[in-house]
Amino acid sequence: MAYALCSPCYHQHHHRSFNYRRLRASPSSHVRPRNHTGGPSGLKATRYLYSRPMSKGRGSPVSCSSMGASKSKREPDHLLILVHGIMASPSDWIYGEAVLKKRLGDNFFIYASSSNIYAKTFDGIDVAGRRLAKEVLDLVEKMTGLRKISFIAHSLGGLFARYAISILYSLKAEETGSSTNAMPTTEGSEMSLLTPGLGTIAGLEPINFITLATPHLGVRGKNQLPFLQGLSVLEKLAAPLAPFIVGRTGAQLFLTDGEPSKPPLLLIMTSDQEDKKFMSALAAFKNRSLYANVSYDHMVGWKTSSIRRELDLKKPLHRSVDGYKHIVNVEYCSPVSSDGPHFPSRAARAKEAAQSRPNIENTEEYHKMMEEEMIHGLQRVGWKKVDVNFHASLWPYSAHNNIHVKSEWLHNAGAGVISHVADSVRQTCLHANL
Repeated sequence: MAYALCSPCYHQHHHRSFNYRRLRASPSSHVRPRNHTGGPSGLKATRYLYSRPMSKGRGSPVSCSSMGASKSKREPDHLLILVHGIMASPSDWIYGEAVLKKRLGDNFFIYASSSNIYAKTFDGIDVAGRRLAKEVLDLVEKMTGLRKISFIAHSLGGLFARYAISILYSLKAEETGSSTNAMPTTEGSEMSLLTPGLGTIAGLEPINFITLATPHLGVRGKNQLPFLQGLSVLEKLAAPLAPFIVGRTGAQLFLTDGEPSKPPLLLIMTSDQEDKKFMSALAAFKNRSLYANVSYDHMVGWKTSSIRRELDLKKPLHRSVDGYKHIVNVEYCSPVSSDGPHFPSRAARAKEAAQSRPNIENTEEYHKMMEEEMIHGLQRVGWKKVDVNFHASLWPYSAHNNIHVKSEWLHNAGAGVISHVADSVRQTCLHANL
């Protein structure tokens, strides 16, 4: 196993595939009423946030597979939430569910979220995040025996999941006196690394938080929304038109939401706030992974899905790592103590100019400032960054849907990616049990 070091990240270009045995699928059901006294602690205060009932449909528990060596069925103790992207539904995860069930074993309870189907994804990242949080909380309260939780999210679903976990987060170590600070809105600084492994999500131990082709830095800026072909005239028009096409979500993705004096939501989500601990919730997970398409993704650019700066983007590799087709690079990035994120007065002025006079100069200045501040906030936790390249596939321009195999017949080029995700989840769980 060869590694190439680069501070603060190191790369793993080729490695042996995990030697996990394939598991036989057999249906089972594990939903049982949960004792009210045994529900997750520290969450009742958030119940007022939710007003709508959970959507019905395919977002129902997915039975987990039986392990060949098991002599008797075990109740699952690990909840795995699958979250779809924009204008999508739980059916996007049909193939992924099948692979995960086969490879992970009967201690996983796999659930495809249905609270934000189709046009509901236009209501805003915050609204969709609250719906997802309620859905997860309701599920946890109905089940017994759960101890751990993980998330796998595609595209916009990754931002929904980040918002949801900030609501579901509870700090177990409150008695230690540890605390976090809200993002400064002036020139103040926030020099800190977040303590990993503290806290729970919905009362459960957080294990994996995995996103695939998620626009963590938004879609504003050159090549962040690739179907605009990097043309400045199209990128100039996209931001003001986005709210009319995809609602509040569009304004949030283009960083134009809210008053000029207030930071955009995606910047807020890179720091702990008084009522929502966005970064502490991320830090609580044992593993945080970003799967990013290096090219051919018409919806989400490489930079925003891998949380990198332009200068960090190297020439894409083409050779797949051993055992996982189209996975071309794995990079491990340690946490970085950073002075940020901030939203100083000059950022407010730049936002106002970008909103009222969206010319190339104004929008570029504002986006560069926000992108750097978001990276400052998000790099305070460690990430595993997995680069995916579908250049040799039959339909490379379907990369955005290939990466999670939206349709087994049309997008099966991503089968190696789903296998890599499943084995990474399994590996993290094995390490967590040591």
